[in-house]
Amino acid sequence: MICCYTIMNQNASDEMRAGYDFSDAVQGKHHQAYSEGTNVVLLEPDVARIFKDSASVNRTLRLLIEISHNQVPNNAQQ
Repeated sequence: MICCYTIMNQNASDEMRAGYDFSDAVQGKHHQAYSEGTNVVLLEPDVARIFKDSASVNRTLRLLIEISHNQVPNNAQQ
């Protein structure tokens, strides 16, 4: 996800610019998703070069979770 921030100068008007069309807008379209919570994780640049999207990160983390659940503690092997 890419976030953008707009910095307005001190003289900027609160008026909406002409040409914006919100006639097809849906109020609360993303409300349910946000109410369930969001979890944004920032990747270090070296990790981000390997994992290009959230799907690849999720696949790898799920694999690590599965591997860790299948591990037998060393003291249980006696």
